[in-house]
Amino acid sequence: MVAAVVQIGITARLAPHHEHVRALDVYGYLLLAAGPAALLVRRRQPVPVLMLAFATTLGYVLLGYPGGPVWIGLIVAFGTALMSGHRIAAYGSLLAGYLGFLWLPVLTTGQPVPPAWAAGGLAAWLLLLLAGAELIRNRRAFAQASRQRAIEEQRSAHEAAQRQASEERLGIARDLHDVVAHSLSLINVQAGVALELMDQRPEQVRTALTAIKQASREALVDVQSVLDSLRRPGEEMPRAPAPGLRDVEELVRRAEGTGLSVDVRVTPLSLPRGVDAAGYRIVQEALTNVVRHADASSVSVRIGEEEGDLVIEVEDDGAGRPAPSGAAATAGGRGIRGMTERATALGGELTAGPRPLKGGGEVSGGFAVRARLPLEAR
Repeated sequence: MVAAVVQIGITARLAPHHEHVRALDVYGYLLLAAGPAALLVRRRQPVPVLMLAFATTLGYVLLGYPGGPVWIGLIVAFGTALMSGHRIAAYGSLLAGYLGFLWLPVLTTGQPVPPAWAAGGLAAWLLLLLAGAELIRNRRAFAQASRQRAIEEQRSAHEAAQRQASEERLGIARDLHDVVAHSLSLINVQAGVALELMDQRPEQVRTALTAIKQASREALVDVQSVLDSLRRPGEEMPRAPAPGLRDVEELVRRAEGTGLSVDVRVTPLSLPRGVDAAGYRIVQEALTNVVRHADASSVSVRIGEEEGDLVIEVEDDGAGRPAPSGAAATAGGRGIRGMTERATALGGELTAGPRPLKGGGEVSGGFAVRARLPLEAR
């Protein structure tokens, strides 16, 4: 609307001051109004609008109507086509405009050949128009790219935060499973022993209840340690050190409290913190599985270095791991899966299955867990 008011209004006011030109009539007003009117749909149809504005403006000039700001609609249409990506059409309209507006009046109306300064001035003006439109287009493209880049960075940061939160949740789930499953398994076994011996040998019930009390107290400490690790930065840090392979003897003592015979061979090593904690949890979960599922009388634990890796072996002489069902299957699956995840997260590996004979051959009975954890990052 602004382009129409400027183009028609100012040209009409200047028309009486022009001599030797065609009087502004209805056709002249229609040609002046056609280009600005087409600008209403310039964003949906930029090229057709540019062609219409070019044709009506050129027709207005060739018919000899009074001069004025008759180029407003054509300039707006040209800028819209260029900024919307139709650069060939925009450049073509500039070249066609230079030849048409400069030389067609000479050929059609017999006007004199324009002087060199007029031809050079028109060329300079068109180049200035092109440079200004390109500058605006580039600035808009840069701003759009910057906004898109900011959106991508926000999306990446959000996805990274979600991945970190997911990893933290999985880590917390593993820690709680290791702590709670191990302690509750010992408590369950000792409670069963106490119920079994209550009538036959009541003097041994005290031993079982003492073991239950000790296991429950240690479970509370371990759970509190896991919860303390969830504190935000700046809050009070957990005072108790994280459990490591130095605490294996305590795991062995608690397993022996259920009646197992445990043979332990540990080679003292200086371990990275992550490897130390993962190794402890693997031994803890393996012993928990022996207590809960193996129906074993003895278990051996081997911890040492082999070819630059920490090697952990837990073997029992029980009945193996028959496929459990229901809730037991879910819990058992989480235990072995949790051990495997801990080993894999450090670049190591873990295998768990029925134990074969030393020389190969038929399965001898029992279950074996073997983990390799690299002592250096891979």
